[in-house]
Amino acid sequence: MKPDHPDHMPPADAVARRAIPPVICYPVSSLPRPDMAPYRTARDGWAKMAEVLVPARDARCFDVPAGHFFRITSVDGPQVGDLNLWNAADLTERFFSGKTRALHGTHLSTGDQMWSNLPYMRALATITDDTLDWYGFDEFGGSVHDVIGTRCDPYTHNLLSHGGQYHQCCHSNLTRALATRTGLPLPVCETHVHDVLNVFMCTGFTRDTGQYFMKASPVRPGDYIEFFADVDLLGALSACPGGDCSSEHSSDQAACHPLLVEVFRPKAPPAGWQPSPANGYDRTHGL
Repeated sequence: MKPDHPDHMPPADAVARRAIPPVICYPVSSLPRPDMAPYRTARDGWAKMAEVLVPARDARCFDVPAGHFFRITSVDGPQVGDLNLWNAADLTERFFSGKTRALHGTHLSTGDQMWSNLPYMRALATITDDTLDWYGFDEFGGSVHDVIGTRCDPYTHNLLSHGGQYHQCCHSNLTRALATRTGLPLPVCETHVHDVLNVFMCTGFTRDTGQYFMKASPVRPGDYIEFFADVDLLGALSACPGGDCSSEHSSDQAACHPLLVEVFRPKAPPAGWQPSPANGYDRTHGL
């Protein structure tokens, strides 16, 4: 039981209630899983068309046309990153971490897709390779690339440190990067920054209190996670001020390193691939 909860006596049938087996909220047997073979074939002979080095404790934006790949790579040392994705033509369509988590689980890897928010609800990107897929879940229940954390932000930092002001949090970094890229005012850009894919971050929930935990990331220089853009994308990546998140989450003391984003153009799109279509739900009928 969590601390500070009311001290109620369990009912007579408490054991029976706890023994009821769980049911998966969103059965995904009918959700088509991408065939990875055409994506791997499409990488043969691809050409790098752009790269962005994201400085430590900062963020940068990047563009990925539909049908192209992008990679996020650790270059100098263990480092986690916070990733935002938008439809390049419409910032109101963005990565929906909550629904992605509901469909694919708490942590993502090869073959999982990054879904957009309602009412769009379509695949923005597909994860095509992940050098940390060997990690799985460790003895603490931790795994890599989570969609359970939100992003470090100055508001939570202020709350927990009783007035502390820290402005290199990923939320602030992403906001500034989006403003630089779009020319929109900072307050407008802040409304478009959203919950992230925590790239390379090793996280889970404690079994006794159910609290979100982090631990040293297993990422090493040369490790990468790779994506395929299913629509024209605008991305933003923050190199988190927590470094590898082994001890501190938002700090000037943690050892931090840059992250490299590379964009690749294949000779031809993966066989059978088409840009991700709109969801197709009939809103006029259902609302």
